[in-house]
Amino acid sequence: MSNQNSSSGGFKSLFASLAIVVAFAIGVLVYVVVLGAASNFDAEGHPLPGNYLGMMYKGGFIVPILMGIFITIVIFSIERALTISRAKGKGNIEGFVRNIKNLVSGNQFDAAIAECNKQQGSLANVVRAGIEKIQSIKGESMDKESRVAAIQKEIEEATALELPMLSKNLVIISTCATIATLWGLIGTVLGMIRSFAALSNAGAPDTTALATGISEALINTALGITASVIGIIMYNYFSTKIDAITYSMDEAGFTIVQSVNVSK
Repeated sequence: MSNQNSSSGGFKSLFASLAIVVAFAIGVLVYVVVLGAASNFDAEGHPLPGNYLGMMYKGGFIVPILMGIFITIVIFSIERALTISRAKGKGNIEGFVRNIKNLVSGNQFDAAIAECNKQQGSLANVVRAGIEKIQSIKGESMDKESRVAAIQKEIEEATALELPMLSKNLVIISTCATIATLWGLIGTVLGMIRSFAALSNAGAPDTTALATGISEALINTALGITASVIGIIMYNYFSTKIDAITYSMDEAGFTIVQSVNVSK
């Protein structure tokens, strides 16, 4: 079991690393091929009027980095959505917990396990572990306190195995949300440096350099804030979903312990 979990964890870590590399590679590719296409610029290399792709290209080397961060957020948001959807199982969580309460209260353990097999998901795994523990210790000579402790320990261990899978990679989304703002700020500062450098020239200011610097500053600011906002929204959304699943696990575990006459 430990070797299997270790291999699974290693594969998931490898997937996360490769996903980040691919995201940044796509960001660079889009920057060079799409944003940097010759059709976006005039003969002098300036963006065509109203051509936002060319304007984004003038944002400088910060742009592909911000695009890579944004794509990373999208990739892991999709991955978390699929994982949490599987963790919730096939049916309605509230209805499942309600059915388990009724079945466990009536000592219908086999029917409860069948309900878990039908539901699937992380919650069903935790409930099944608790019910199977009840059945395994039914014939043992244990006092009530020992039975309750054994069942609670089994449920806690099952929950501890499921929770890391739910929260995995959320830290990547939150980190990207923070980094996006900082990278956007760096791009803003670099753009403003170029703008002031153009204004400091003797004689007439270099209006082209001035416009390029301001464009770089605004574009990087916009991209950084956009990526950060989306990352924060997705992180909070998934955190709320995980909290709901965790609450259901606790509720179901409490029901199993309290509703079963463990003294028998």
